[in-house]
Amino acid sequence: MEQNRYSIALTSLIKEFNLEVLYAPDNLEDILVVTDDVNRPGLQLAGFFDYFDPSRLQIIGKVETTFVEKFTPEKRRRSFEKLMSARITALILSRGIEPFPECDEMARMYRVPLLRTQESTSYLISAMIASLKVSLAPRIRRHGVLVEVYGEGILLLGDSGVGKSETAIELVKRGHRLIADDAVDIKKVSAKSLVGSAPEMIRHYIELRGIGVVDVRRIFGMGAVKPTEKIDLIINLEPWNEKTIYDRLGFDEMTTALLDVEVPSLIVPVKPGRNLAVIIEVAAMNNRHKKMGFNAAREFTQQIDTYFAQQDKSAAGPQGG
Repeated sequence: MEQNRYSIALTSLIKEFNLEVLYAPDNLEDILVVTDDVNRPGLQLAGFFDYFDPSRLQIIGKVETTFVEKFTPEKRRRSFEKLMSARITALILSRGIEPFPECDEMARMYRVPLLRTQESTSYLISAMIASLKVSLAPRIRRHGVLVEVYGEGILLLGDSGVGKSETAIELVKRGHRLIADDAVDIKKVSAKSLVGSAPEMIRHYIELRGIGVVDVRRIFGMGAVKPTEKIDLIINLEPWNEKTIYDRLGFDEMTTALLDVEVPSLIVPVKPGRNLAVIIEVAAMNNRHKKMGFNAAREFTQQIDTYFAQQDKSAAGPQGG
């Protein structure tokens, strides 16, 4: 399996999880974590290294400690030497466990960071995997605008000049929030979830043709911006084309694939006189209704079918008599 090409500094995780540094090599600032999973090296301490990934963070808890406690000092030294010599990224002790002298000795010999936390092993593993999944998630950058409307993350796509930024500023004025304008960084944080954010350089800024760059946070306040948001709906804005037949019922549900995640999507034609902000507000509320199991288009179609069935039955009338 191809390794994740993204990384996070080990020092960032130490700060995030308030890890105690028992031993740190001189190059601690340069050590990167590149795998979004962790490992409890019980089998490795027993000597089994098949399918072992040294790039994973290694976490030792009460079970591993109790197991190694039964070893003779010499056997413990050999076990920890074999583990450390695999050039693991770091070894973390949970529950405030004191490191064995042999463990500390081999960590220093092979320059492996030795860390400790007071947290339980299960909590540390779940929290650290969740954090790594976000930090090392596959990602792409798309030209577009991301806004939060009624709690729904709406990604606006379309050619330059179609009105994405103008629509976003109108939505902000109506009480909604801006996440990103012009460029949206999209991360796949789970099998079904995408989260968008703005590149650091342009965060909170929006470009309006004829006015220039505007700092939304300073003009509209902190409540008008948000650092990240899940992408719930993609709306493609395109110039109105008289020859195109646009969906008028919304019965056919479209999706757009981003990072192998299918996201509900719409095509909204743009022409003078259409209030795009209101349309997007309605689209956001309708998308929430669909997620809750209510589909207006399907209900409307069922009512039409029922009506015509009743009409056909009335037209047939009683037979004979």
